[in-house]
Amino acid sequence: HYEVCRFANVLKRQGVVKGDRIIIYMPMTPESVVAMLACSRIGAIHSVVFGGFSPQSLAERICDCQAKIVITADGGYRRGSLIQLKKNVDDALKFKDDSGNYLCGSIQKVIVLRRAFNEISINETRDLIWQQQLGYVNADCEADELESEDLLFILYTSGSTGKPKGIYHSTAGYLLGTQLTHKYVFDIKDTDIFWCTADIGWITGHSYVVYGPLANGATVFIYEG
Repeated sequence: HYEVCRFANVLKRQGVVKGDRIIIYMPMTPESVVAMLACSRIGAIHSVVFGGFSPQSLAERICDCQAKIVITADGGYRRGSLIQLKKNVDDALKFKDDSGNYLCGSIQKVIVLRRAFNEISINETRDLIWQQQLGYVNADCEADELESEDLLFILYTSGSTGKPKGIYHSTAGYLLGTQLTHKYVFDIKDTDIFWCTADIGWITGHSYVVYGPLANGATVFIYEG
């Protein structure tokens, strides 16, 4: 809760308001969950893009939802290799359409978690370091009151059968559904440690890494790889 409130204030400090779209392109770290919950706390709409997707795939999703901010990391680990996430973001933001306009022209800031501490390029007018930004805020952040049908997140299809399609999920019904299915289908107990192996880039990860277990107060195990 403390970290979610702090990061929510980081977003608010960058001018994020209810209804803004935020792209999350991160490895499977606790900060990824913090970013999702920080968005939901202030009514921003998150769209998580699987960290294994290419710069082109990332650009398409940024363009379609007209995101204001990208939250990423310098790198992440998968199958023993370092994935250059920040470089992929940099490459995505360079794509142009047939008219010469940037596909991702809506992006104002890129917030970068220092995870792997690999060498990255920093655009001084655009890029912000997650850890540094936390030094400018406190943990005093009241949750915004949302309507049940307010948009919680957009999650895109994989694009394997054509252009990726953004699926809209609203706030109350989705949360209730994930809470109940997690509680009764998985028969969660207070003594359990719950591990969903899905990446948060997929709907299963949204539902059973983040929203369902945490709504039930479960202890969650996260694996990066």
